[in-house]
This record gives sequence, structure tokens and C-alpha cells, in this order.
Amino acid sequence: MSTPLDPRAAELLKLLVERYIHDGQPVGSRTLSRAGSLDLSPATIRNVMADLDELGFVVSPHTSAGRVPTARGYRYFIDQLLTPERLGDAEQMQIAETLAGPPRKTDDLMQAASSLLSRLTAMAGVVTLPRRNLSILRRIEFLPLSGNRVLAILVVNQREVQNRVIHTDRSYGADELEHYANALNETFAGRDLVGLRRALLDEAQDAQNRVNIVLREAAAMAAQAVDDEIPRGDYVLAGGANLMGFQELGDVIRLRGLFEILDRKRELLNLFDQCLNADGVQIFIGEESGYRVLDEVSVVTAPYYFNGQVAGRLGVIGPTRMAYSRIIPLVNQTARLLTAGLSEDR
Repeated sequence: MSTPLDPRAAELLKLLVERYIHDGQPVGSRTLSRAGSLDLSPATIRNVMADLDELGFVVSPHTSAGRVPTARGYRYFIDQLLTPERLGDAEQMQIAETLAGPPRKTDDLMQAASSLLSRLTAMAGVVTLPRRNLSILRRIEFLPLSGNRVLAILVVNQREVQNRVIHTDRSYGADELEHYANALNETFAGRDLVGLRRALLDEAQDAQNRVNIVLREAAAMAAQAVDDEIPRGDYVLAGGANLMGFQELGDVIRLRGLFEILDRKRELLNLFDQCLNADGVQIFIGEESGYRVLDEVSVVTAPYYFNGQVAGRLGVIGPTRMAYSRIIPLVNQTARLLTAGLSEDR
């Protein structure tokens, strides 16, 4: 953590960051003298700004007389000087209506949360898909279809229903499939999908060794159904094109690099994984991410939970010149209501 600034320097840094976030232009001493509550002359302010420049909190771009915050300046502002805003009633209602409605598929809920963040911030919204071991099988059913096909119906977690069409080597009758489903539910209900698939494959092998046709075919059929439903390590992104509207991200080469990282996903997932088990809102400002292509953007993230465990993270990607006082509570509230949307008690 940086050494605390004296009250005068802290107040001027706060004013400079807030003015730059609002206007997007380098902030000069005369602007600060008019905007601040401190009774300081422009000359005194210039001296303080020179000190802040030397400490690495601000920098003069090119030949401009004004200054802009550095990543270190933003970090000090967020950690020491920021007062989060209270979300407006309209925003809170919009988040609640989007995420706390009737139960729906997890993927649909993730997409809704990502789109909501993008819409409310005019930036890019990101939600990582839930961890694989948090999807719990409650019940499985099989229904016969035509042409050697079977419909597998999985009830996952509390109310989420997932359907999967399985192609089989022969046709199956309804009574036979019901017998298979009952055998599986008695043994495997309540297992997470990742561990379940391994257990099913092991059971199929054991059953084959015992020449137990019912268990072998039931386990193999269920393993095929479950494999397609295991969530992969991935994320849902909405509003990437919004980033093109920010002047500081308008450089074609820089923006192309940013879109490449969003498309490749690996680096962004690694970034989210760094704070997966951390409580509360986490913020990466520019170079803090460790990825050069993200040097001009900030990522604000918060965890969402399922059954008391961190299931994933959601967040906003935008320019370092974002309104942190509004974005932080918005991300936090979205994560809280996404948790409610995934809760067993809904």
C-alpha cells in the first residue's frame, strides 16, 4: 500500500481523478483551483501536482499542461479516497427483475447477467460460468424416441432441467428406460456432475465385469448424457463493441489486441481465476492485470456463490477512466442477486 498522502495532496488527487473520469481531458492547476474546496492558489496547486507526479500518482501526457492519473493514482483513489455511490432505485429494480425472476437454465442466467452489466455500464460485461463441481444431479429420467434415440432429462441443482438426446445402438422401451433411471437415481442422485461421470464410467466397467447388463447400459447411457452437460471453463461476454466508443481505447492496434484477448479467453479467465476465492469486489487497474494488452483498461469483478461456495465471478471491463464509485456497487449488487438467482431457496 502507498504511503498516505497529506490531506491537501489527497484532496487534490481526488479532485483530479474525479474531474478526469468525468471529462476525459488532462486536468490543469487552474481547473483544480476552481473545482476544489481548498483555498489554494494555482501556484501552490502546481507544486502539489509536481509532488504527485514525482510520486507516480499522476503524469503529464505529451506537452499538455494538465495531468492525468496513473494506475498507481487510480489505485490510491480507490483504496483510500473513494466513496461508493448508492445505486438508484431504477437500477436496483432492473437488476432484480433481470436476475431474481422465475427459475431458468444456468446458461441463460449467466447471459442475462452479462448483458445487464453491459447495458447498465455501456462497457463490456463478463460472467464466468459456474465451477464444474457445483452442478449437482438431483434426478435423471429417460424417454424413448424414434430411430434408436433416447431423451435424457436431468434435473440439476434444485430446479434446473436439462435435456439431452442420446443416440443408442438399439431401441429401448419405456419400461426398460424407467428401470434404468430408477437404478441410477438410487445410487447416484446428489453427486456433482464431474465426479458423477467418472463414477458412471467406473460402474459401467464394473458392471461389464459382472455381466450386469442393466447397470452397464444404464451407466453408459447416463455417462453420455452427463458428459454433454458438464459446464466447461469459460465465460459469457456482452458489449465488447462498447469499448470502441472510448477515446482512450480508440487506437486500432490496441483495440484489436484487446478484442483478440477477449476472443482467446485464456488470459481473461486466468485473470478472473486469480481472484476466484477472494471475497468482495476485486479491481485490476491497467498494468496490474499483468497482461500488456489490458494496460489501458480496468476490470472490476465480484464473486457469486452457490450453496455457500464461490461458483464464479462476474465483472465489467472498461477504460481505466471509469466511474468506479458507480461501477463497484453495481457489480457487487449484480453478483449478490445472481447468487440469489442460483440459490436452492428461490
